[in-house]
Amino acid sequence: AVLGWAKPNADALNQLKTITQPALVVEGRYDVLIPVVNSFNLYQHLPNAKLSLYPDAGHVSLFQYPELFVNEAVPFLKDK
Repeated sequence: AVLGWAKPNADALNQLKTITQPALVVEGRYDVLIPVVNSFNLYQHLPNAKLSLYPDAGHVSLFQYPELFVNEAVPFLKDK
């Protein structure tokens, strides 16, 4: 099942364009598990996305900077 989930999908970026739900994309600049380019792709292809990139954070940026995250997430959620 995991291999099926992880297999490449050539049409994935085009499929993102159909998702109209607002999305807050948050990532640490030094995330070694998920390349930062993936977050940029999400931001560019989700019509209602906001990107927050934490410059000196890794994969657990939400926990490294909880106050910063809350200060971004709460207004984002209230606005939506």
